[in-house]
Amino acid sequence: MPGSQGEDLAVRFLQRQGFKILERNYACRSGEIDIIACEGDTVCFVEVKARSSDDYGGPQAAVTKKQMRRIVNAALFYLGRKGVPEVDCRFDVVAVRGGGDEPGVELYRDAFYPDIQLS
Repeated sequence: MPGSQGEDLAVRFLQRQGFKILERNYACRSGEIDIIACEGDTVCFVEVKARSSDDYGGPQAAVTKKQMRRIVNAALFYLGRKGVPEVDCRFDVVAVRGGGDEPGVELYRDAFYPDIQLS
């Protein structure tokens, strides 16, 4: 499944869950964030992982420490650019599994925390 198709499914899923989508494919020199959304007062930085099968682990397991670091750095840049000094935020992963007529979509809230070393 192409990444853009997985992201489209993730956006529709999040919207059905009540999320407000703020940005898609946000990129800066620090990194890229697939989706930036709000759930209530919480800003959610969402990484989308799509896999046609779980042969090599589920999609959520494909987020590496390096990717986490880049997402966190991009989130800090985004918040600084928007002038949001203090806001509740979290880092989620949306896992899209399978292709076919009805792929599965699952949200992992607080999938990782920004307690990793920032560079």
